[in-house]
Amino acid sequence: MRGTRAAALDAAERFLDEAGFDRAPWLAVIFALGIIAWFVLPDAAHWCFAMAGGGALALGALMVWPPGSTADETRANLRLAMVVCGLVFASGIAVVWARSAIVGAPPIRAPTVVLLEGHVLAREDQPADERLRLTLAVRLPVETVAQKVRVNVPFAALNEREMPTGLAEGAVVRLRARLMPPASPMLPGSYDFARAAWFKGLAATGTMVGPLVVIRAAPEQGGIASLQRWLSVHVRDRVDGSPGAIAAAFASGDRGGISEADEVAMRDSGLTHLLSISGLHVSAVIAAAYFVTLRSLALWPALALRVRLPVAAAGIGAFAGVGYTLLTGAEVPTVRSCVAALLVLGALALGREALSLRMVAVAAGFVLLLWPESAIGPSFQMSFAAVLAIVALSNSSPVRAFLAPREEPWWARAGRRVVMLFVTGLVIELALMPIVLFHFHRAGIYGAVANVVAIPLVTFASMPLIALGLFLDLVGLGGPAWWLVERSLALLLAIAHVTSAQAGAVTLMPQISGFVVGLFAAGGLWLALWQGRVRLAGLIPVMLASVLVLLTPIPDLLVADDGQQVGITVPGHDGTSRLLSLRDSRSSYTRDNLMELAGVAGEPVPLARWEGARCSSAFCTLVLHRGGRDWVLLLGRGRAQVEERALAAACGKADVVVSERFLPRSCRPRWLKADRRYLRQSGGLSIDLSRQHITTVAAGQGSHGWWWIEPDRPRRVGHPRPSASGGLGGSNAGLAQSKAALETARPPQGVP
Repeated sequence: MRGTRAAALDAAERFLDEAGFDRAPWLAVIFALGIIAWFVLPDAAHWCFAMAGGGALALGALMVWPPGSTADETRANLRLAMVVCGLVFASGIAVVWARSAIVGAPPIRAPTVVLLEGHVLAREDQPADERLRLTLAVRLPVETVAQKVRVNVPFAALNEREMPTGLAEGAVVRLRARLMPPASPMLPGSYDFARAAWFKGLAATGTMVGPLVVIRAAPEQGGIASLQRWLSVHVRDRVDGSPGAIAAAFASGDRGGISEADEVAMRDSGLTHLLSISGLHVSAVIAAAYFVTLRSLALWPALALRVRLPVAAAGIGAFAGVGYTLLTGAEVPTVRSCVAALLVLGALALGREALSLRMVAVAAGFVLLLWPESAIGPSFQMSFAAVLAIVALSNSSPVRAFLAPREEPWWARAGRRVVMLFVTGLVIELALMPIVLFHFHRAGIYGAVANVVAIPLVTFASMPLIALGLFLDLVGLGGPAWWLVERSLALLLAIAHVTSAQAGAVTLMPQISGFVVGLFAAGGLWLALWQGRVRLAGLIPVMLASVLVLLTPIPDLLVADDGQQVGITVPGHDGTSRLLSLRDSRSSYTRDNLMELAGVAGEPVPLARWEGARCSSAFCTLVLHRGGRDWVLLLGRGRAQVEERALAAACGKADVVVSERFLPRSCRPRWLKADRRYLRQSGGLSIDLSRQHITTVAAGQGSHGWWWIEPDRPRRVGHPRPSASGGLGGSNAGLAQSKAALETARPPQGVP
């Protein structure tokens, strides 16, 4: 037995040596897993148990192979790996838990209109939406400590769109606003603004109603925020229209002037990453500063002989990168990109390999240590997935052989570079697709082609021209440069609009599960972090996850948390799925959520106009054939009074009842009653009738601080889950009425 264990350990050691095992990237992965575990696990007891598990792993390794024992090198390495992995995993949970406790702000309990007086912490101009956005530190009437709120100030409420004098960071203002708690996900899989607001320290968001009064003006000396706004206005003055809004975003990070149509086109063409100041922009600025400095100093022989020019150029590049990061707002993606670029500069100055997995791991660890919540956000995941894909591809043997120097004409060498650019774009698109599907429920088909043209255009034309225009403006000669900027960005927007307008440019997918995304992540990390043929084993979980994505069922019903918005998927006359909406909502946010989570691209059809549906002023009824039987739906569409006996009779004939109102106990449908009382506990619903399965928002929230239920109604972590019998409880007779008054009745006829 002992010989078998020794042979297994020796085989593992040989495998790690041959596969080029590097500890640093895997430690970053384990640290991120600890952070993700904190979000996935429901409450403090589970968090403590997970941390104890990490500590137990480390302690167990020390007990089996105590320090100072005669263990050989293989066992010593295994002991070290187990100790470090256990402690790093536990540290990930502890770091994000501490971060949540320090910065998290409990949300206000209900919508309210209140007179606010507070300090302006941040001002964001959004001319495309005709408003300002102010972040204020205020003391709400029911609170004893200052809280942070975010208020939209419509231009229409200001005097002819003129900014009040002194309205900037540091000012004290008074205004009346209608405040709302940060919104939880509308549906399972929707964007969780409440969670994002928690880590930003926001207790409420809202809109100003009435006038705004500046009690004390901001200090006149200004700061980086004032410089950022001045730069944005200056660029928009020099470049008109949509290209000017894009140029302002590149120069200052201000995206407030970009129209919704351009945002949608950039998103659907796979180019929206160009609008966010991140790796591409920071790298372009640092690279330009580095190479310009290097070439300029090389023209001075006396200096070139006495100073290591790469070190001096790296210092100038670092200064430019940090300055650009601060100027564009120092958001998490920008800071992350700046740190990674500074590591590359350090490697160049020391003569080390610039692009390496260790560099990526250090940058990821730095960001996760300061902003651990970014681990579950699309920005962090997409950025590092793209960088990992680039590094792994560039370090692979086939690519090194393909790009190796050789005797050939210049056009052949340029052709190989172009082919490599296209392959890199394709690999990046494949690496990002699972993340995009999980967070945004859509995938662009032509993004790789669009990026092959757009990325060089922005990197080598638009951004250098913007820098040249700003420099020439110092002497009043920037006009020609700005004209070229406008032409280049007009071409970028044309690429985006043409690409997004193509048939099949965007594919919508219903919400895929966390398990599927985990398979994609495991396979992708295996492909990226190993070397040699062993990395090909990562294709197995990737292929399995791809099959599961194709088998993801389309939900039959989507019920918003307020019960007012309901989406129903039905087969259309042309064989494709159509989406019916209970209400003809004018909200693009509501419509987009229903379409994306249903995986249906066509515009929703109001239920009242659908043949087979019967609607009154109070309710609509519809029969769906799912799972070999008919399901009768009774959906509330208004607050018109209905006689209780008639309502009870209608409920008794229905399988599913959905209403924004509190329904009486006499309303007992055969399977599910999702009224206001029920939805307060569950949040939004995604219902698969064929499998009698319900997914709720509450099931994924646990007891984290941003998920809140009224104190007189106890929190439920599990939230309605179908039993094996098909009902929402543990027997065919349905659930008994609970103290929280969540009522469900017997499953419909025909359900086993």
